Amino acid sequence: MSYVTPAEFVAKMIDAGEAKVFISTRDTVIRAYMAGAILALAAAFAVTVTVETGQPLVGALLVPVGFCLLYLLGFDLLAGVFTLVPLALIDRRPGVRLGSVLRNWGLVFVGNLAGSLTVALMMAVILTFAFSVDPNEVGQWLGAIGASRTVGYADHGAAGMLTLFIRGVLCNWMVSTGVVAATISTSVSGKVIGMWMPILVFFYMGFEHSVVNMFLFPAGLMLGGDFSIADYLVWNEIPTVVGNLVGGLVFVGLALYATHARTGATRNRPHPGKSVNRKVNA
Repeated sequence: MSYVTPAEFVAKMIDAGEAKVFISTRDTVIRAYMAGAILALAAAFAVTVTVETGQPLVGALLVPVGFCLLYLLGFDLLAGVFTLVPLALIDRRPGVRLGSVLRNWGLVFVGNLAGSLTVALMMAVILTFAFSVDPNEVGQWLGAIGASRTVGYADHGAAGMLTLFIRGVLCNWMVSTGVVAATISTSVSGKVIGMWMPILVFFYMGFEHSVVNMFLFPAGLMLGGDFSIADYLVWNEIPTVVGNLVGGLVFVGLALYATHARTGATRNRPHPGKSVNRKVNA
């Protein structure tokens, strides 16, 4: 059987979080860089398919290819380490401290950003013939989405910020479920099927993913999007990162840990064969 039970895969999650804390700085950054780059390429692919077919569902159906590849290759996304690494701290694994958790998050953030920016620059060059012509239809779409998902939120003030945060929470609820789904099977096909479903949901629903946005918005700025770097940071990236942290840690990591690693006491049940007296009202 290739299926792994919840108790077993939650133990794997804690072990994985512990292992990531002790990975060298060099390896952490390289793995995060490659994860950011591969996910950015998948996002560019999904955007291209969506624009050319006019069917967002087609893009959403295909974007998980990047997510599956990067996790099968052992690379790390910020969304995933938000969920896994704190579990090693909560489980009191030897040598795991708050500082080491924050170090891992910081290194993965830097690596993801660098990889995403690399692909954003490459795509901007491709879509404009090295900035010698105006962006094509895909490039124009990238610029437009950057504006709609920054100043578009800002136009609604506090309500827009709350909406952005909630979209970040829901996004990593799904994405981290995909991370966990990679551990529920020992076969490649089982892992891919498990990861594919929640990533499809997050992308089609338009939730906010901090690493995908590290590609979309810088690319949009390079391609003439009508928003600023400050708009991107304040009205997208920073609230999205916080929302992703809450969604992944609270609704996936802690929920699974609480019920499968630190289960509550079982209730007493009647002994087989013994009758249970019941009072019947006359």
